[in-house]
Amino acid sequence: MTKMGKDYYKVLGVSKDASDDEIKKGYRKMALKYHPDKNKSKGAEEKFKEIAEAYEVLSDKKKKKIYDKYGEEGLKGGAGAPQGEQGENYSWSFHGDPNATFTSFFGNSNPFEMFFNVGGMGGQQNTRFNFSGGQPEAMDVDDDFGFGGFPGVHQQRSNSQRKRQDPPVHHDLRVTLEDIFRGCTKKMKINRRVLNEDGRTTRTEDKILEINVKPGWKEGTKITFPKEGDQGPKKTPADIVFTLKDIPHSVFNRDGSNLVYKARIPLRDALVGTSLKVPTIEGRTITVPCKEVIKPNSRKRVTGEGLPYPKQPSRRGDLLITFDIVFPDHLPSTTKEILADCLPASSS
Repeated sequence: MTKMGKDYYKVLGVSKDASDDEIKKGYRKMALKYHPDKNKSKGAEEKFKEIAEAYEVLSDKKKKKIYDKYGEEGLKGGAGAPQGEQGENYSWSFHGDPNATFTSFFGNSNPFEMFFNVGGMGGQQNTRFNFSGGQPEAMDVDDDFGFGGFPGVHQQRSNSQRKRQDPPVHHDLRVTLEDIFRGCTKKMKINRRVLNEDGRTTRTEDKILEINVKPGWKEGTKITFPKEGDQGPKKTPADIVFTLKDIPHSVFNRDGSNLVYKARIPLRDALVGTSLKVPTIEGRTITVPCKEVIKPNSRKRVTGEGLPYPKQPSRRGDLLITFDIVFPDHLPSTTKEILADCLPASSS
């Protein structure tokens, strides 16, 4: 399989068999090197964002496994993307805020204040700390970051802990059967709290989340937007999860990838046969001959007129026709006599 897209290992400067610690060290080095507060060169800000995206993938075992097998395109729901239990294509997208990744990793949004207190403490050993988890780990200063030989720095211990993440926030994503048949794009507006630049206070803002509903997705399919919930100085934003819910249809019911249509017919047609005019989900009308006796609870199948299969959208389920047989409320005595002569008697 040819993998397309970004080489996240190259972005972090690590090998493809890098350990978790090597991936963390790669992110730490590259994030500090290209942090916009330090690196003012052209393209540094975009590079900083790319580094955060690479770390978000390679530090997550599930995302890393999918990326290693399918590449960036498969990870983000493109060609060759893996499919979940519900048949939906796996799809991940970077939340777009490299500063949130940086703050979550280091426990502070200021890379310089975090490592050093400047002034009046000359002669101390230059040291910085890894705050990616647990207790700080002392490390040698790397001059690539521009800290080597910095005058008046002293070791600073941080009390920051790994941020807790709020539980997922769940919303229903209501769709019609026509949406499921064709596929569609839904834009969902959420209201959330966002950190201000001071890293302490927050403001309220609206954000539009775009969901590409694939043809054939089943009810209950979940779409997750990582860390799009409320931001706060001491927490990681919650994931936003949308769950697919069918809007009741006026004509059809859904049975997996099949559609169910109830035909109302008189008793006469049930006994002697008829031709039904049956609607389809895309708006056509088809003729379905019924020559056999239609019994209560019987059904007729029209192949290929249902919804797309989620794993094979070029194929479709079936249209299942059930019957509501309408019995007359009253029969004249002469009609009863004729029926008694024509219809077979019970064998019991």
